[in-house]
Amino acid sequence: MPVEISDLDMFLNIAKRAKECRVKRVRKSDIVKIKARTRRYLYTYKTTKDKLDEILSKLSCSKIIDVDEGKEIKK
Repeated sequence: MPVEISDLDMFLNIAKRAKECRVKRVRKSDIVKIKARTRRYLYTYKTTKDKLDEILSKLSCSKIIDVDEGKEIKK
């Protein structure tokens, strides 16, 4: 089961050790889920579409993938 994180700073620290991060946009709403896959757990963080660009600029994953478009996001 994925672990949901509600604190942004904690999620950014977890994302530093993640193998990859995924961005998933929820249909019919303005919610975006950012998922960080570590060796042991999958961590999720929910945010709005407005704050997504700000969070992606702070994110330090080695690989960031946009699930809806099926391609890697370049930093």
